[in-house]
Amino acid sequence: MSETRNFVLRDSKGKEHGVFTGKQPRQAALKVANRGKGTKSKPEKIMLRERGTKKVHVFLGWKQMVAAPKNKPDWMPDKINKPFVKKQKPGIVKLDSI
Repeated sequence: MSETRNFVLRDSKGKEHGVFTGKQPRQAALKVANRGKGTKSKPEKIMLRERGTKKVHVFLGWKQMVAAPKNKPDWMPDKINKPFVKKQKPGIVKLDSI
């Protein structure tokens, strides 16, 4: 089993904001996309730097309102936000080249 890794959210100016955790960069990107304002027609760019490295993972992310699953608990609403991410090319950028 791989360990949990920390990813720092970067904006377009290089400022770092929040820390998101996940075993894979995609898992952390889904958490960012669920909090973001991107839509399918206009996704937002998500740049996550892996802590302890100079690797920056680049994704496009958005969220959509979808129907809740059939086996949902009673407290869950009928419509929920579902995050989507897609790795952008190049998927990993070194900090030296940004």
